[in-house]
Amino acid sequence: MITNEVKEAFVLDLMKKNTRVDSRGMLDYRQISVQKEVYENCEGSAMAQIGDTKVIAGLKLDVATPFGDRPTQGVIMFNAEFSPVAHPDFTAGPPDERSIELARVVDRGIRSAECIDLDKLYMEEGKVLGVFIDLFIIDHNGNLTDAAYLASMAALRTAKMPKYEDGKLIREERTAPLPVARDVVSCTFEKVGDKILLDAREEEEVSSSGRVTLATCGDDLLCASQKSGRAGFSRAEFESMIDTALAKRKELLKYI
Repeated sequence: MITNEVKEAFVLDLMKKNTRVDSRGMLDYRQISVQKEVYENCEGSAMAQIGDTKVIAGLKLDVATPFGDRPTQGVIMFNAEFSPVAHPDFTAGPPDERSIELARVVDRGIRSAECIDLDKLYMEEGKVLGVFIDLFIIDHNGNLTDAAYLASMAALRTAKMPKYEDGKLIREERTAPLPVARDVVSCTFEKVGDKILLDAREEEEVSSSGRVTLATCGDDLLCASQKSGRAGFSRAEFESMIDTALAKRKELLKYI
């Protein structure tokens, strides 16, 4: 197995030559595809693939108890599972910090954008519809976040709400679409050496000193951001990343 130190040295040497492992431009995505309705037993599902990275989103709807301060609003929750077959570093067991962070980053963008009209998920006093999205990492070769956003939004867009009758959901009768108000996509950047890369492969992530994810919910609207790693970003770099994220939004939306 190639060690992370070898990967980092190889990638940093390429950066000095102003090139990437797969010869892409610094701000180019790998090939993207999204397949919808991959699970029959879910109210909504989709698989997003960016390069060799694959993420499946499975969406289930169920009767839930509303939060005390929002008694007439539905609830939405995310969970992420990293399958051991997806990458040698992933192990079976309870969620680790990577899976928790991924779920939170996707949740933050979709929640902040008010992607779902939660008021329309009210059923009766003490009961609302809960939207539960599970993210399954099938293959990991970098940029799980952008793939997770695409899979989640495609699952939300295909979801159908079951009929509600006598306090129960009749899952055999699914006709009304989930009330999705807007689409959210993200662009994730890595700082490798003195270069900023979009859609990093796994070996580029290993070489990164800092990461920024920007989620957009409109042509000129930024709804969430997340930074990790020790690297700093100048104001000019951050503004450039925002411009790129807004420009790439149209490209990403066509897959949803």
